Amino acid sequence: MGTLILAVTSLFLYSVGTALQALHFRGRVQSNIAITTLIGVLALTSHGLLIGQTVHHDGGFDFSFFKSSVLISWLIVFLLMGLNLKKPVQSLFLGVYPLAGLTIILALVTHGPSRLVSEQSYGMLSHIALSVTAYSLFTLAAIQAVLLYFQNRQLKHNYNSLLVRNLPPLQTMESLLFEMVWAGVVMLILAIVTGALFIEDLFAQNLAHKTLFSILSLLVFVALLIGRYTKGWRGITASRWTLAGCALLMLAFYGSKFVLELIFQRGG
Repeated sequence: MGTLILAVTSLFLYSVGTALQALHFRGRVQSNIAITTLIGVLALTSHGLLIGQTVHHDGGFDFSFFKSSVLISWLIVFLLMGLNLKKPVQSLFLGVYPLAGLTIILALVTHGPSRLVSEQSYGMLSHIALSVTAYSLFTLAAIQAVLLYFQNRQLKHNYNSLLVRNLPPLQTMESLLFEMVWAGVVMLILAIVTGALFIEDLFAQNLAHKTLFSILSLLVFVALLIGRYTKGWRGITASRWTLAGCALLMLAFYGSKFVLELIFQRGG
């Protein structure tokens, strides 16, 4: 199946999913987990086939800026689909589906240098897989943190607002946020460890700044978890710390890729 057909199909399904979630959020339609799951699975399938044609090449994988974004957005949707089966995270689809669609559009209309990793580089691929999983989990945590932030503010000023009526109770929202942060921290630690094991020279491979920001991000998340269990950090405080850690992590990944690939036009 052609790349354009897969892209259009994915965009259509994500648009339908976003529209249904928006209608449910506004109280126009009732939530149906079966329909939500079906649309998500179809979108993931089309999106995954698209990745197979754009990211995978003969003998390797292209992890350049926009190609990596398509892969990460697929994993974000996949993780959220799994969480939605057991956790009240349906509201996150309103942010995740449009994000996935945007990465597909950008991957199609933009061009940059390739950063190929050989299929035989198992150590590097394991590092990348763990890193992508960590970024995906923290992206979900960032969206959750934004919702939690505004939920806290709305509860103080407009208890019956549309946002408050649609989100789970505050305690549930906070619990979900910290579960995502915990999972992300574990994946990020494993990613850093595998990077240290399989990347021979951080400076020669222009990865020193990426490592630095990743470690700073990890320290922020660890401080948040310590503050949670020692000082009872929650609500807006937890949201701010989460967003700060996610910002550092995005600088580590997207910041370095943006500068190297789109400004200096360096491939790999």
